[in-house]
Formats: sequence, structure tokens, C-alpha cells
Amino acid sequence: MGLFKRSAGHADDITPNASRTLEAGYEKGRDVTHAETASATEHHSKWKVSKAGDGDVAMALFNSPDEIHEPIDPAEEARVVRKIDFMILPYLAVCYAFFYIDKTTLSYAAIFGIRDDLKLVGTQYSWLSSIFYFGFLAWALPTNLLMQRLPIGRYLGFNIFLWGVFLMIQAAAKNFAGLAALRAFAGAAEACSDPSFMLITSMWYTRRQQPIRMGLWYTANGFGIALGGLLGFGIGHIGGALPSWKYEFLIIGALCCVWGVVMFIFLPDSPVTAKGLTQREKRIAVERLRDNQTGVENKHFKWYQVVDAVTDIKLYLFFFLGVVGNVPNGGISNFGTLIIKGFGFSTLVTTLMQVPYGCIIAISILTCVFLNDYFGRHGRQTRCWFILIFLCPNIAGSFGLRFLAADNKAGRLVSYYLTGPYNAAFVMILAMTTANTAGHTKKVVTNAVLFLGYCTGNIAGPFFYKTSQAPEYPLGIWSMIVSHLIEVVIILILRFHLARENKRRDRIQSQQEGGLEGRDLDATAFSDMTDRENLNFRYLY
Repeated sequence: MGLFKRSAGHADDITPNASRTLEAGYEKGRDVTHAETASATEHHSKWKVSKAGDGDVAMALFNSPDEIHEPIDPAEEARVVRKIDFMILPYLAVCYAFFYIDKTTLSYAAIFGIRDDLKLVGTQYSWLSSIFYFGFLAWALPTNLLMQRLPIGRYLGFNIFLWGVFLMIQAAAKNFAGLAALRAFAGAAEACSDPSFMLITSMWYTRRQQPIRMGLWYTANGFGIALGGLLGFGIGHIGGALPSWKYEFLIIGALCCVWGVVMFIFLPDSPVTAKGLTQREKRIAVERLRDNQTGVENKHFKWYQVVDAVTDIKLYLFFFLGVVGNVPNGGISNFGTLIIKGFGFSTLVTTLMQVPYGCIIAISILTCVFLNDYFGRHGRQTRCWFILIFLCPNIAGSFGLRFLAADNKAGRLVSYYLTGPYNAAFVMILAMTTANTAGHTKKVVTNAVLFLGYCTGNIAGPFFYKTSQAPEYPLGIWSMIVSHLIEVVIILILRFHLARENKRRDRIQSQQEGGLEGRDLDATAFSDMTDRENLNFRYLY
């Protein structure tokens, strides 16, 4: 950061710069704290930092690690957490609802006649589903790097506004080529969505709290599906001069633009710069993250952390989880309405049948994250187990869609609804990614690679749904079954790897002076070290 310099006598320690001058790019909106002189260096405890020689932005709130242990009343901390919840979660939840409504706009447009109006033939509809993720894929790494350099709240708000604009313009498309180009641009604008939400959650919450908070904003996914169904039903009754599918793009795009402006203005960038927190509240917000050993934020791109990421097996496991976890999503989000309509429902009733599906997703996510939190409070490592548990309904539902007779409409509808809980499993995968990656550059790279896998799965998914196989889509259903079974194997490998690494670190540190109880967690709390670089780091699985 340039805030702290290595001391001459300690290659791995730093002392605070007396002036406490912050980087120019980070000065706006920040209350510079602790401008005390070099007397602060009299503390015996010193910060440890990453190989690059700088630490986390959270260091700006403290003179030394000794100050991290200011007395904090539990009631005061709980009040700060509630305040943070209201500052962060509503913005992310509403935004995420719009994200999923957007993903289903093409699905609703399909039943409202876009395929006939634009004369889509062969696999062109599948390409429209997939090309969105080509834009996402192309911009995934650049947007993650920009998130590290720019104020994340404003960058996210700008992209949401831009994404809404591209969505509205899709109503003016005259043919496949025009609509495909606009969907690619919309995908690029949305590429910052999930990675930024993951970074924001890791900046504000402890690792134990992260799954619940991710579950709360991801639950809006389910409510987005339900709301999308109600919007689709209402839009289908407009009966204006334009085709219904055009109103779908115009109305939802306009709402996204408005919300982008709201987020640009009100969403804070980090606990260190949040205008809604007092100086005392900022220090509490940051101190409670000490045990995370992942820090808050660092604006310097560090190449050694890129090397650390690409040589870490976790990166590739998260990539493949992104792929196999989203092959089913790519198909269901774009062909779900067509599958339901194939059961014999009318167009408008089909839109309403998505409402229960969205509610099932929301309930599954909340059940998963709260049960995981309950066991986590009692010292149990259950994240991987809950991923496997919430994959079971999806596997069962997929087999039902594949093997139940076509005239068993009730059974097939129930089987379709059972494919919803995979969203709870994916929330836990996101939570495992943020909780088990340290070093800001490494977090950015890991998030980018996870969502490269996410894009790959969503691109591939629609192509398993052959038009000639409608409405049963047997190949598409088999793609769901195989993907989920592969996901089970990867999760078991990941759990074994993380558990073994924790045992290795316990064995090494137990043999050092002071043993496990003598570890200096304060010195590395905001060091911006990677998880592999910091022996104090422990993985959650």
C-alpha cells in the first residue's frame, strides 16, 4: 500500500509510517486515522507482511497489532454487525434478484414468441443463451483486476447500470445477429457480479458469518425466479402495441438501470472508508475479521500471488466445480419454462409455475446456510457435507425427469422442482472459495477462475437441450445427472485435501516454540499473505 515500510532490522516486519498518508486513489471518502508520530513504533509487536512488502488497507486504522485487541462489548459488536447488514445485504440481494430475472428474460421471451418474431432456427436460441456467457467469459479476468484497483461499490453500480442499458436495447433487436451482440455486451457488464459480491462479503464478515450472508443475498436468486414469474405473468397481460417479449426487456432493463444508480451512490467500498460508520465502528468492523487471516483489501497487484494461485490445486478444483455446477444451470435457466410448458400448461400458467420453484430455491439456500452455521458454532467442519446433501434432491429430480413417463405430469413437475436445491450447494461452494483463499490478488485471480468455470458450464449447458428432443430433452437431463455426480467426486477430493493440509500445519506449529497456543495471529491478521504463505491460516471444509 505504501502505508508501511519494512524496518531495516526485520525483513518480515513493518512499522507504520508516521504521516499515515494514504494512496491517492484511496483518499476520497476516507477518514485518515491515527496520524500520531513515530512514537507508535514503541510497541513491541510489529506487523508481518506479504513477500511484496505491504499489507492490508485495514492497517490504516491501527498503529500496531497491539491495538487490535481494544475491548469490545459483545452488544456493541452485535449492533455494528446489524448496521453492516443493513448497509450491505439489501443492495446485494436486490441486485442478485435482478441478475437472475435477467437470466430468465430470454426464457420468458421464448414463450412470448421471440423465436418466431426474430425467425430463430436450429440452435440459434441455444446460442443466444450461451453467447451471454461468452461476453462474461471474455471480460471475467479484466473486470476482476479492475475490481482490485477501483472502488468496488461504485464500479459495481456502474456495471449494473450499463447492464440494464444493454438489456433494454435488446428490445430493439431485429434479428439473431443483433440480439446476440447485445447479449454478449450484457454478459460482459455482468461479469463483475458474483466475484464482487464474494469480495464484498469477505471484506465485511467473518469466515463463519460468510455462508449465511452469501445465502441471504443468493436467496434473492430464488425470489428473482418467483418475481420473474409474476412479472412475466403481468407483462403477458399488457396487450400493448409491442410484442410481450419486448416489454420484458424494456421493463426489467429500466429497473436495473435505476438500481445501478442507487448502488453507485449508497454502497460503501470497504469498512475502512465507509461513511456510514464512525471511527470506533470501523475499528470494530475490522478487528472482528482478525481471525479470518484474509484481511480486507489491498490495491496493489502482486505477481507472486498469481503464481501462488496457479500452482495451488484448489484453483483447479474450484474451476471444475464452477463448470459441473453450472452445466445444469445453463440448461434449466434457459429451458426451464419450455420444459414446464411441455407438461401441457398454457403460456401464462407456465410463468406462474416458476413461482414455487423460486420459493423452493430460497428455502433450500436458507436451510443449508443456517444448518451449516449451527454446526459451525459447535466446532464442526460441515461445508462439504452440506454441499453433498443438497445435491441429492437434484440428482433424484434429474432421474425423475429422465425416467418418469411423459403422461405423469405431476411426478415430472415435482422432479423439476427438485432440481432447485443445487443453488444451495453452489452458495456453499462460493463460501468455501472466499473462506479458503487469502491474499487480495490471489482472491481476485481465484474468483476469476471460478467464474471462468461458471461461464464454461453455462455456455455448454444449453447445447445439451436439442430442439429435436423437445419437450423431454433427454440429453439435457443426462447432462445434469453426470455433472452432479462429477461434482460429488470433486467435493470429496477438496475436503480430503483441505483436511490434510490443516493437519500438516497443526503438526508443524505444534513443534515450534509456544506450540499451537503460542501462535501470533495478530501479526498476520492483515498481512495480505496468501493462505499458503501464512502458516496461521486454517482451511474450512
